[in-house]
Amino acid sequence: MTDNVKLTNKTSDMAGADAANKANTTQKSEQLDTVREDATNQALTTNQGVKIADNQNSLKAGIRGSTLLEDFIFREKMTHFDHERIPERIVHARGVGAHGYFQAYEGNERLTKAGFLTDPSIQTPIFVRFSPVQGPRGSADTVRDIRGFAIKFYTQEGNFDLVGNNVPVFFVQDGIKFPDFVHALKPEPDTEIPTGASAHDTFWDFVSLVPESAHAVIWAMSDRAIPRNLRSMQGFGVHTFRLINAAGKAHFVKFHWTPKQGLSALVWDEAQKLCGKDPDFHRRDLYEAIEQGAYPEWELGVQIVEEQDEMKFDFDLLDPTKIIPEELVPVTPIGRFVLNRNVDNFFAETEQVAFCPGHIVPGIDFTNDPLLQARLFSYTDTQLSRLGGPNFHQIPINKPVCPFHNNQRDAMHQHIVHKGQASYQPNSIDQNWPVETPPAAENGGFESYYEKVSGQKIRARSESFSDHFSQPRLYYKSLAPHEQKHVVDAYTFELSKVKRKHIRERQVQQILANIDLDLARQVGANLGIEVPDLSLDFKPQAVEKSAKLSMLAFPPADIQGRKIAVLIHNMIQSEALETMRNWAIKEGAILHLLAPSLAPVKDHKDNVIMADGMQMSEPSIAYDAVIIPDGDNLNAVMQDGVTRHYVLEAYKHLKPIVFLGNKSDLLEPLGLVADEGTLIEDDFKHVSEKLKNLLKAHRVWSREQIAQHVPA
Repeated sequence: MTDNVKLTNKTSDMAGADAANKANTTQKSEQLDTVREDATNQALTTNQGVKIADNQNSLKAGIRGSTLLEDFIFREKMTHFDHERIPERIVHARGVGAHGYFQAYEGNERLTKAGFLTDPSIQTPIFVRFSPVQGPRGSADTVRDIRGFAIKFYTQEGNFDLVGNNVPVFFVQDGIKFPDFVHALKPEPDTEIPTGASAHDTFWDFVSLVPESAHAVIWAMSDRAIPRNLRSMQGFGVHTFRLINAAGKAHFVKFHWTPKQGLSALVWDEAQKLCGKDPDFHRRDLYEAIEQGAYPEWELGVQIVEEQDEMKFDFDLLDPTKIIPEELVPVTPIGRFVLNRNVDNFFAETEQVAFCPGHIVPGIDFTNDPLLQARLFSYTDTQLSRLGGPNFHQIPINKPVCPFHNNQRDAMHQHIVHKGQASYQPNSIDQNWPVETPPAAENGGFESYYEKVSGQKIRARSESFSDHFSQPRLYYKSLAPHEQKHVVDAYTFELSKVKRKHIRERQVQQILANIDLDLARQVGANLGIEVPDLSLDFKPQAVEKSAKLSMLAFPPADIQGRKIAVLIHNMIQSEALETMRNWAIKEGAILHLLAPSLAPVKDHKDNVIMADGMQMSEPSIAYDAVIIPDGDNLNAVMQDGVTRHYVLEAYKHLKPIVFLGNKSDLLEPLGLVADEGTLIEDDFKHVSEKLKNLLKAHRVWSREQIAQHVPA
């Protein structure tokens, strides 16, 4: 085959090339096709194109002699290998990404002139990267941590990077404190412990001394910080931005994006076990969902504030540690985005993608949020060292899909061969090309919003940033009882890992007590810390409880992508399996038959049933529900320690369990109490609708107190 023949997926022998999601194309994926390489029917060569005859042995002086320095094939291969790694990100080092598209809704032109937000007929290519904050590339997915949720929009007017998180607030108000926060959060410098966790002295020392962190910390202690999967997370822009329409009118906005899949979280015991049994749990889940066609979808919305209303709230819009309660300003939907294609190469795409909050397009602008202002510098600065210089925008995953021309030249990794002699402006030699584009209502050049600025140079914090406890109190009071309990448990666990007593006491007595006395007393009781009676003068708030702060406010519309384990043994009544499979296909759920081993299972008629996996290697923590089919095998099931543990663990983690036929006899010997989540029936058809509703609810929260006593 000649070198210039372009292969299609149909002619490729490369693993994964025929996956259905690889047929989903956008302008960006077509651009990436020009740099995708397929080795099918190609000769093995050096990087200089020299065909290699022997890739198994280095060149030696005699059959048992030393390797010769002249072996250019060995030297090229080893030199490249020695330099394959690049510096990982300081924060958000571990990540996973996927391609997709964004499509705007009608009517956004009243807010912005950005083309990708105002034309519902176009699908704008996007790349999304999810990432925990603290840990290195090798840390586990399910640690307690805030998740980065960054979206790169490849628009016809340039790239727009919406670099958000899965919580709406941050730990510091001013970017000058960001290095301090990260240094405190990272593993302690003497031991490099812990990896991917905040349960250590330096983190709690810092946040207990910095009250502005209290709001973000309580979100990090909530279920939001241990998501069940990445498909079931909200995203937030954190900062206040501006949208500017064609008439030049601006509105303050906060970006929100909400999953169609609803919100769901792990329980803490489950999260810790997954760190060991499947540290790639979130990565795997996202990859498999897209491979199976269960494309995750979010709705993008904005909270809109008129410029004249900037100062009407009891907090400052420029404060990144504050939210706008939706009771005051509801979220207005402006579009939707879908992730429908996995990457072809993790390093080339997910690792090399460079997000920068400073990448905006006409119709969008910044505000004076002091943390945002720091990020505008920091993100670009870090790419210079991580990706080897100022030409990181030429890396294929970062390259805009629209044309880009300027007089920036040379530097490391320059890929463009520029024509002409004049790399400056103005010039007459190259007829002054490329030229500036005047601002316009449509497809014009970028202009910053006309904002009047006055004041004296000063290093100080606005008094409007000074209330650090009202919003953490609002968050805690807005949670459901089981969510509040999880916050108490999380503070207890984290602070129990802190070795210095005075740090534990300061966090409970000076931070938590100012958020909520009952919260402080519960945590204090667990840690042996006395909380004195305080007469706190809480500032009156416009909203005392905000419904949308609870995860219960965002249920899923269906059970697409939910995973169900069916535990099978010899002598199973197999007729129900086909009914289960058909139901799961109809609902978009994933059904796995799990056996004691990968040896074939035989049913009561001696028919062979092939399992999808082993119960030991596919644990209950990876599934959302468990079904135990009927069969003349009750004694065998009872004597199988792995199966017994499987059921106990699923029950402890508040998951629905279906006991068909005689399998209801397992409850009593296992010491389990029947409840709304234990479905007992002879025929699966009679419980399928109940199981669906339980899966949509995700957990049987009424079981939680009893489940604490289950030994699993």
